[in-house]
Amino acid sequence: MRVFIIAEAGVNHNGSLDLAKKLVDVACSAGVDAVKFQTFKAKNLVTKHSQKAIYQKENTDKKETQFDMLKKLELDKKKHQELISYCNNKKIIFLSSPFDHESIDLLNDLGLEVFKIPSGEITNFPYLRYLGKLNKKIILSTGMSNMDEVKNALDILIKSGTKKNNITILHANTEYPTPMKDVNLRAMVSIGQELNIKFGYSDHTLGIEVDIAAVAMGASCIEKHFTLDKSMEGPDHKASLEPDQLKEMVRAIRNIEIALGDGIKKPSKSEIKNIEIVRKSIVAKITIKKGDVLNESNLAIKRPGGGLSPMHWDKVINTKAKKDYQEDELI
Repeated sequence: MRVFIIAEAGVNHNGSLDLAKKLVDVACSAGVDAVKFQTFKAKNLVTKHSQKAIYQKENTDKKETQFDMLKKLELDKKKHQELISYCNNKKIIFLSSPFDHESIDLLNDLGLEVFKIPSGEITNFPYLRYLGKLNKKIILSTGMSNMDEVKNALDILIKSGTKKNNITILHANTEYPTPMKDVNLRAMVSIGQELNIKFGYSDHTLGIEVDIAAVAMGASCIEKHFTLDKSMEGPDHKASLEPDQLKEMVRAIRNIEIALGDGIKKPSKSEIKNIEIVRKSIVAKITIKKGDVLNESNLAIKRPGGGLSPMHWDKVINTKAKKDYQEDELI
């Protein structure tokens, strides 16, 4: 199974199309499958006096409202078109998370086949029903939710017209950065088992080890924030990977995919040559004459393999030698 890796650019373009394109370049260089942005109109997303999250206050102007912060991070239709064209030329999938009906329509009109639902919309019934009617491929993030809320959101999407096999559910935590004690990666597996659905992980921890663990535990999709530089001004940069880290994460995930194998316990092609060298055989401990009784005093177990396996030890003991043996000769 090949893991679908999403490099989450989010709003780390800081409202600049040039920065957004540079993020696409980084994602391409890292070898991810898709680069994801966010599509929203601040006026449709938050009230004008809505407060920012604590992590947003720490990384942006504390006096600024959430509305003012988001207004500067909007990407209009023209920028979307340019980014999609740029991604097509780079042969990387363009994704975006819509945060309102207008944004869903924009992305649908632009031809997107995969829609990413952000965690904050998992209890937004009209939004889920509206998007569900499109019967697109959907990736649903589940930060801040419990299993019942995940089930309800899934039911709404399916009843609205989306096929279940077109939905992937991502376990997530919306704290930036997420403390390790709050990751609860086993919950990702619980989602897959209880809902019988494709699952993955949207990660906001620092570093890449949790993403690697998620793949080892069966994640079919990984989403990870990245940036050009952690020190840039903006709400999400500090909890994002820098270019070299993103590249290393992709390399590690692809290696884990290979390492997981087919699940059948058998000698690998590369180690078959070692069997004769590393395993042991029953050998003569001392000189043995034909007719001597074979026992623990004249037999030993030593390398190499290829002779009589020590698993036959009890069958050999107390039998008579059928020929002469020199010390260390295979029995």
